[in-house]
Amino acid sequence: MSTGDHGTTVSVDLHVHTEASYDCHTSVEAVLDRAAAAGLDAIAITDHDSVASLARAFEIAHEYGVHVVPGIEVSTADGHLLALGIDQLLSPGRPLAETTREVHDRGGLVVVPHPFQKFRHGASRRAIRAADVDAIEVYNAHTLTGFRNGQARRYARRNELPGTGGSDAHKASLVGRASTTVSLPKGDDLTTEGILDAIRAGRTVANGTRTSAKQYVKKYAMNARVKTASFL
Repeated sequence: MSTGDHGTTVSVDLHVHTEASYDCHTSVEAVLDRAAAAGLDAIAITDHDSVASLARAFEIAHEYGVHVVPGIEVSTADGHLLALGIDQLLSPGRPLAETTREVHDRGGLVVVPHPFQKFRHGASRRAIRAADVDAIEVYNAHTLTGFRNGQARRYARRNELPGTGGSDAHKASLVGRASTTVSLPKGDDLTTEGILDAIRAGRTVANGTRTSAKQYVKKYAMNARVKTASFL
């Protein structure tokens, strides 16, 4: 956290998974320990269609000096969606626009992760336009090249949408590989609502480094094993 004449900047990884996700085996403790070591002020825990890790995260976050933003990575009919500020389950499989409306009704914020990447369940341009989303993930660390992130960044800029960054970490070592610098008004405490308000206002800078080719391949090899096992 850095405080200056114009306010406070905090570093937040807005896309982190724990063992509550079907494709992750990392404990909440390991995630928070790594977040603290990486110098993050906050993380958003966004497990796949699950909020099972949030209670534990809220309970122990103060021990690590890291604020936890509740969230879910929801599997919609049109692709994945990060519902931030939400700590109760949302039904999967519905249209992106319908899910977005429910998130907004609950006071949450919608970020489209890894957009346009069909094989990663990224939403299409048509679905995003129809959904009235709040922000676009313009830096996702799980990518082999910078092409897709650049594509997302250009889309966000053209449509005047805030850009965010997230590691999409499924291993503790990758937490913080990408993050969002969020600018809070001077004197404001670090809260979930403050972070969400800053994102809505576009006071964000996405940054990070891509995972290595080895890490990328291992992640999707594991996903393939999990999906294969589910059909057996």
